[in-house]
Amino acid sequence: MLERSHIQSTGFRNVGPEGARTGFEVRIRQANYRSSRLSLIEGVDITVDGVLYPADGNLFRLGDREYTREELNQATQTRLYVGDHFTVVVPKEGGLTRGVHLIGSAIRYRHPYFPPEFQPAIVRNERHATIIIP
Repeated sequence: MLERSHIQSTGFRNVGPEGARTGFEVRIRQANYRSSRLSLIEGVDITVDGVLYPADGNLFRLGDREYTREELNQATQTRLYVGDHFTVVVPKEGGLTRGVHLIGSAIRYRHPYFPPEFQPAIVRNERHATIIIP
């Protein structure tokens, strides 16, 4: 079951082989009030303990498929439904240290029915989560 917070405490972990971590990932609940095409998501910035990991360098995983920021623009037929989650994979040599971290997310949505001067709509969230295995 997904948590109320957009940032899910489950799915926050380091990636890559132990001793040679290549980064970390954060599971995010779809934060829009309705379903959305992936091409309308401009990216997700992640902040951990005050360090910003901008959307351009992160991968976006939905199911078994990973997308770069540029590939999101091309995913016009793939939908993200209310209640779905996706994973943001952040490259960071060595991953994160064991312990509690303050995680922030900034999801940039474009809504075709909003005037351009109000685009993108940025949905922010912040919470603490724990890395158990470094």
